[in-house]
Amino acid sequence: MNHRGVEFTVAKTAIPGIWQWQFRIGEQVKSGKTETKIDLLAIRRVQLRIDRELKAIGRKTA
Repeated sequence: MNHRGVEFTVAKTAIPGIWQWQFRIGEQVKSGKTETKIDLLAIRRVQLRIDRELKAIGRKTA
């Protein structure tokens, strides 16, 4: 999937309700897990995390 030019993945784990996610911005790879039963909510949480990372990078370069 793609959000603001950042490719990311969200996948179910063997544990019900736990989702594994990963994205890369430049050379920096972020990954983690989120807990929800709704797949769209897991995707939205990753998108919000990407937004926070992009905002932090914008503050560093400004």
